[in-house]
Amino acid sequence: MKINRIILLVTVMASLVVLNSCKPKGPGSVTTGDAASKVYVAPGQYDEFYNVVSGGFNGQISIYGIPSGRLFKILPVFSVFPESGYGFSEETKPMLNTSHGFVPWDDLHHIALSTTKGEHDGRWAFANANNTPRVARVDMTTFRTTEILEIPNSGGNHSSPFITENTEYLVAGTRFSIPMGDNVDVPISSYKENFKGSISFIKVNPETGRMNIEFQLRTPGFNYDLSRAGKGPSHGWFFFSCYNTEQAYTLLEVNASRNDKDFIMAVNWKKAEEYLAQGKGKKEKVKYAHNVYDETTHMATSSILNEVTVLDVMEFPDLVYFIPCPKSPHGCDVDPTGEYIVGSGKLAAVMPVFSFSKFQTAIANNDYEGDFDGIPVIKYESALHGEVKKPGLGPLHTEFDANGNAYTSFFVSSEIVKWNVKTLEVLDRVPTYYSIGHLSVPGGPTAKPHGKYVIAYNKITKDRYLPTGPELTQSAQLYSIEGDKMQLLLDFPTTGEPHYAEAIPASLIRDKSVKIYPIEHNEHPYAAKGEKMARVERNGKEVHVYMTAIRSHLTPDNIEGVRVGDEVYFHVTNLEQDWDVPHGFAIKGANNAEILIMPGETQTLKWTAKEVGVVPFYCTDFCSALHQEMSGYVRVSPAGSNTPLKFSTGDTGGQK
Repeated sequence: MKINRIILLVTVMASLVVLNSCKPKGPGSVTTGDAASKVYVAPGQYDEFYNVVSGGFNGQISIYGIPSGRLFKILPVFSVFPESGYGFSEETKPMLNTSHGFVPWDDLHHIALSTTKGEHDGRWAFANANNTPRVARVDMTTFRTTEILEIPNSGGNHSSPFITENTEYLVAGTRFSIPMGDNVDVPISSYKENFKGSISFIKVNPETGRMNIEFQLRTPGFNYDLSRAGKGPSHGWFFFSCYNTEQAYTLLEVNASRNDKDFIMAVNWKKAEEYLAQGKGKKEKVKYAHNVYDETTHMATSSILNEVTVLDVMEFPDLVYFIPCPKSPHGCDVDPTGEYIVGSGKLAAVMPVFSFSKFQTAIANNDYEGDFDGIPVIKYESALHGEVKKPGLGPLHTEFDANGNAYTSFFVSSEIVKWNVKTLEVLDRVPTYYSIGHLSVPGGPTAKPHGKYVIAYNKITKDRYLPTGPELTQSAQLYSIEGDKMQLLLDFPTTGEPHYAEAIPASLIRDKSVKIYPIEHNEHPYAAKGEKMARVERNGKEVHVYMTAIRSHLTPDNIEGVRVGDEVYFHVTNLEQDWDVPHGFAIKGANNAEILIMPGETQTLKWTAKEVGVVPFYCTDFCSALHQEMSGYVRVSPAGSNTPLKFSTGDTGGQK
């Protein structure tokens, strides 16, 4: 085992030596020229692109402007967010429900923006939760998480949530294979016999975006890393990178790196639909949550579902094929034409580019080198378009421009390499600072790339920014790709640990962005649509406050008759009908967070009265010159007291 590790290290070091002569030397070699003018967005002007960026370990999405690199919004998805009360308000708590209970965090790696005919359409953004397997849908008119679907039969949802070209499906492939079915209490050492992978095909309603698990594929026990759908001629197929074909279960650093080639798994999902229509799928009992936020009631609901339909790919030999791919592949990307599939082996000295048409010919001719668990393995050379020779070290991800070129990130050699998809010729390379992971070309994964820029998402920053203790900010870097040579334009820090991102023209989203919620459409059961509807009601030990907020007071702002032990629900309705005037609400001693209420919306903060006294509450979001005055008091009396329930605003007599 030690010998294998030494051999691996020697191979990596040798590759570094070979590459050193062709790698850019450092910052001094980067031509900057008029870079500042190219990223400058004048006051009052808008950025050209929205950049939708995963937050990694913070479980959130960040929205940046491109080319400015300005952070516009942090959008909570799988993590509670005190800034807005997401996951704290009574309305949004159900969004984080799972079969394991309330899970207020996750590891968000990948973004997919909805497409029509392979092109961005600006409707929805999808995101994956890697730790407690889930997928989410974000409405791009409200920039809110409106749906979260838990994924059963999954040991980690990494190969997700990549989409078909008309957003018919998004997929969720398990990162870690696990025992599934009735017998899950098995020795870890029985991995080869008992561990399986799972690929969920999630149907997306074309009108509402509502998601449901249409079917799952039961697959061999590998690690499923990344995926892309076919497009154009390859529409109807999905491609997945797989590693650990060794089926190791300990010290994967060595034991899952032995084989010279792993696989790209090609799935004919149109064929899967045919088998389902024939009733070939098997129903399995499982348990998973489906959470939906309603923009009319401003409330989320959570349902527990208990069944999925499964197709075991070992029983359907024309459903799945393996294409050998060197070595420990990570990225798996399909070019805009749908003809070429790029595999990126993290430990490979070459990058293979496969041809979809050659792959189809190989199937027709039964041109196989054997099988794995009964699944045909295509001959490597029969599916191969060609290899990009010595492009760099540690290839990870590839995106495309509209001119037939590809851009690949290289983690070990810290660079982006530009190459031609047809000729496989390396055209340019630029250094990144440092250890790039994902990269993004606006529209790069679509049939119609917008091009113009490539953005690097780097894992290490070292000397790029002011130090902030042992943990430094992650970094994004913006490069122009308008000319023959890439040009570094901008560094900008990022929140969380960005993995994948997609950039979309602002014109597809900006004018559709919701500005307010019309108060007359508010169907929240506790909404107070005017100050005359504001009131306080007791129901046993529950006290419900129907509160309104408008510049610059809360109604009611004096409440008496609350008793120790009461659960007080502050249902706050923002009466504003003017854009960009949210109101906040917080009360001393609350053990959750504030709530942030958009114009025309109702949100609820639950607070337990624990001590006798007078407790202040206030608006947390600056709304006017008299924002400081936007506050009030709750009087808490002893449990069992006879203090009458009173509420008022602007009445010093304290009338009921």
